[in-house]
Parts: sequence; structure tokens; C-alpha cells
Amino acid sequence: MLYGIAAATASFLLAALLTALLRAPALRLALVDRRRQRPVPLLGGVAVVLVTGLAAWAGDWTGVVPVGSVVGRLLVAGTAVGALGLAADVWRLRRRWLLVGTAVAAACVVPYGVTGPVAGALAVAWIALVTVAFRGLDHADGVAGTVGVVTAFGVGACAAAELMDGLAVLLSALAAALTGFLLHNWHPARIALGACGSLFAGFLLAGAAVFTRAGHEPGAGVGVLFALTALASADAVLVLLSRRLAGRPPLRGGPDHLAHRLRRLGLTPQGAVVVLGAASFSGVLVGVLAHTGLAGGTAVLWVAGVTAVGVLGLLRVRVYEPRRAGTGPRTRTSLHGPRAEPPRRSPESRDVADVPSRASSRAAIFPVRQVRRGEKAQVSASLRVRNG
Repeated sequence: MLYGIAAATASFLLAALLTALLRAPALRLALVDRRRQRPVPLLGGVAVVLVTGLAAWAGDWTGVVPVGSVVGRLLVAGTAVGALGLAADVWRLRRRWLLVGTAVAAACVVPYGVTGPVAGALAVAWIALVTVAFRGLDHADGVAGTVGVVTAFGVGACAAAELMDGLAVLLSALAAALTGFLLHNWHPARIALGACGSLFAGFLLAGAAVFTRAGHEPGAGVGVLFALTALASADAVLVLLSRRLAGRPPLRGGPDHLAHRLRRLGLTPQGAVVVLGAASFSGVLVGVLAHTGLAGGTAVLWVAGVTAVGVLGLLRVRVYEPRRAGTGPRTRTSLHGPRAEPPRRSPESRDVADVPSRASSRAAIFPVRQVRRGEKAQVSASLRVRNG
């Protein structure tokens, strides 16, 4: 207990300090994201990964809170996923590779001996999807950090109820590190998680939730897992549905996430984060109560129903700009009719009208002041022009 408090405090302070130090290198290396035409550095996730791993391994090395082989594999796999996210921040990897890499990492940590092969395969797919969905929350200032802190506390409470001390300490260190990071990510954000931090946090949260539910009834486990990660799932479903209905590619980015739609409804950036944090807290609270047996399956159904209503309601908010009419020659002809031909001039009128233009062009080529009446010519010799 005392080590958990000490680890959380140290993680908070170290994450806040390291995040501030990594901002300048990120700007120097041009690892930034554009948010409302302002560059936001993307190395905040590196601080979260380093601090969380340091706190967990320090407890295992000192022997105060042994991490164990299962939690150790989860931390190593999460670090590998974070490294994959860092590569995506640097080289802009495609999202399909992120999904495949996350699925491979999840396949290495799922406890198949407890879940069974079929449930284990479903758990691998669920971890990969939730991890990628959590990355989508890093679209606005403070959203991913706030939801991550709330979810980490909830999953940590479930782990403590199962007497998984190593996992509880790991999640408390993650929550503290994300809180320290939020000091620099609150609107207007000076740094962001990036794919490195968002994938790392999402993988740890999803994997830890699977560990806490391993060995329980599969039907109830699905409801608890959904309640713990309801907000990230709602954001992913909302984005995919809206892009599908609008005829846009599903992997093409756009201002169509939860926070963007709340801003369209008139909320401030801080207000949108508060609303999303409260919604995440509600779902996590129901998940914790259902996991500990203090709430039945009906409460989880309420979370699913409210989530569906929220997604359908926000789906009606217009976020895509209407397509502008083309400006090509065919479009101009169809909109304004055929272009009128200029009136033809006779050769005589053309020669008369072209005299001033020829004179002006000749004056532009040879800028010599013309001789007026009563003045002597200043240039008597022939004028030579050298092309060079």
C-alpha cells in the first residue's frame, strides 16, 4: 500500500518533468501534430512509457511489490506496442500495420490456459481493437489523458479486488503518469501523447482488463469489459458509422470524433473534456460494480443502451463540409452558359487600335524619353542594344 502511494507520487512528478523536457526535442525534430493550425509535439507518450515502466520494475527489483511473469509480459508487450507507435509518429505508418502489430503483441500475453483457445482468440481481437480505438481519443487536448486516468483507476480497482497487487501497482503508476502528462496536455496543449503513448496506454488497459476477468463467466465478462472501455468504443463506432454514411474512406482522418461534435454543439474545449471524462467515469463505475458483484447485468445493459443513444444522437451533428461546386471549364460552361466570343475587328481598325499598344510595348523595351517639340534630341547616335 505504501509503495503504491510512493510509486504513484514519483510517477506523477517524473512524468510532469520528463514531458516538459521532451517538448523541445519534439519541436526540433518536427514530430508535431496540427491542431487548429498550431503545432503540438508528439513525444509526450515517451515520458508516460518510460515512467510507468520504471515504477513497475523498481517495485519488482526491490522486492516490495513483485510484478510477476504475467504482468511482466504485459509490460514488455505494451512497451513494444509503444515503440511501434513511436515509429508511426516518426514515419507515419499505416493503421493496418498498427492493428496487426498490436494483435501480435496481444497474442503473446493472453492467458489461454484460463480463457481457453476460443475466448483467448476473441480476447486478442478485442485488445487490438480497443488499443487502436484508444489511439483515436488523442484527437483533442486532454481527452486521451483524462479517459486514460479514469479507466486506469477503474481497472486497477478490479485488479485489487482480485488480489493482483503487481497489476494494481502498474495501473496506479500509469494513472499517475498520465496525470502528470495532463499538466501539459490541457487546453491549449503544449504536447500530445502521439501514437506511442496512446497505444501503450490502451494496450495496458485492455490487457489488464482481460487479466482481471479471466476465469469469470464469459457472458458477464463481455459486459464488464465493454463498460470499462465504453467511451473509446463509442468514439470508434461513431467515427466508422459517420464516415460510412458520408461515403468517406474509413481510415481517412477528419473532425468527426466525440470532442469535435461536442464542440459543434457549443461546448468549450475544456467543457468537452469534462463531459467525456464524466461519461467515461460513469461507464467505468458500472464496470467496477459489476465486476465486484455490487451491480447486476442490468446495469451493464443500461451502459450499452445509453452509449447507443449517444452515438445515434451525435451522428446527427454535421461535421463534414459540403462539397463545393467544381471550377473546371466544363462546370463553368454548364453553370454560366457558353462563353461569348469577343467581337471581331476589321484589319484597318485593328491596325489603328494597335498603334498605342505597339508604342507602349516599344517604350517598355526601350525606356528612352521621347523628344518633344522645342527640345533637342539627347541621343544623336544610333542606339545599340546588346542581348546578353
